[in-house]
Amino acid sequence: MSILRALERKRNESPEAAKTPVVVPFDEAKGRAYVPADLVSESFKIGDTGSAFDGQPGSTFGTALPDLDTDKTAGAKLNADSPTRSAKTELPDFVSWQVDAERVEPRLVAITSPNSSYCEEYRSLRTHILHKSQRQELKSIVVASVNPSEGKSVTAINLSWMLAQTDGVRALIIDSDLRMPSLTDYMGIETDRGLSDVLAGTATLKESIVRLEPSGLHILPGGEARQDVAELISGSRFADILAEARDMFDYVIIDAPPLGIFTDATVLINHADGALLVVRANRTKYGVLDRILEPLPKDRMLGVVLNQSDDVMDESHYNYGYYNYRRHPEGVAV
Repeated sequence: MSILRALERKRNESPEAAKTPVVVPFDEAKGRAYVPADLVSESFKIGDTGSAFDGQPGSTFGTALPDLDTDKTAGAKLNADSPTRSAKTELPDFVSWQVDAERVEPRLVAITSPNSSYCEEYRSLRTHILHKSQRQELKSIVVASVNPSEGKSVTAINLSWMLAQTDGVRALIIDSDLRMPSLTDYMGIETDRGLSDVLAGTATLKESIVRLEPSGLHILPGGEARQDVAELISGSRFADILAEARDMFDYVIIDAPPLGIFTDATVLINHADGALLVVRANRTKYGVLDRILEPLPKDRMLGVVLNQSDDVMDESHYNYGYYNYRRHPEGVAV
């Protein structure tokens, strides 16, 4: 609106200009409208010109209006050089591990069946997270369940893998279920350091993170199993670790222990920006779920993932003729 007012004042100051209608001719060579000189003068330039949207992956719609106090612009973009994000910390040269789809847990459909309808459900979940993060700060997300064997770890890995494949997004998954760390087993990888070592001070965060290819997902394994988990994650050391991780990554997904058994997940949710609760169809009881949700901070609860539901999309809906889909025993509904 300030641009329109400035143009109006300029026209009022020049009677001759006011009599002459402003005509914007169409430039056939360029295929778009010609921009009047008034709008491209030095006094009307706004921020960086950015890149014009051309329908290709990674293209943007241009630059939004800047905040004069912070020099940041409104409206989020997901590419790495987005002006809506602070300058990213340069990542160290983490140890790299090539993930073999033949060795991972079959339910990790983001890796084993990326073209299946089940994987599309995780893409949908990723989209919800990305949209939500544009409206509020949402960098650290806890994935928890009420009971064991409800699919929280599978959900956490699939979501993290999909986030890491998003253009310009850095994602880290942390195995915080230190009584029974399992993410390395799910992924079919081997490491000798993890979160428990960082908490104990015998290793640094940068020494313990592993980069997983080909997605570029980063993982902080659980490390050696231990029982004093609640005491460790309640202290300042874990808060410092999470703060360091948030500086390096756009999204930090935290795989938490079951809420119905340990208090660890509640502590983790209080540290994080948001939480997802995974429930298993025909197994999780409503009464138990209500009891678990009651003390949790409602403003941090992002939603519930219904796992192993019979109400999933039929594979035939995705029969394009050139995808080789296979039926998977684990249904996922978001």
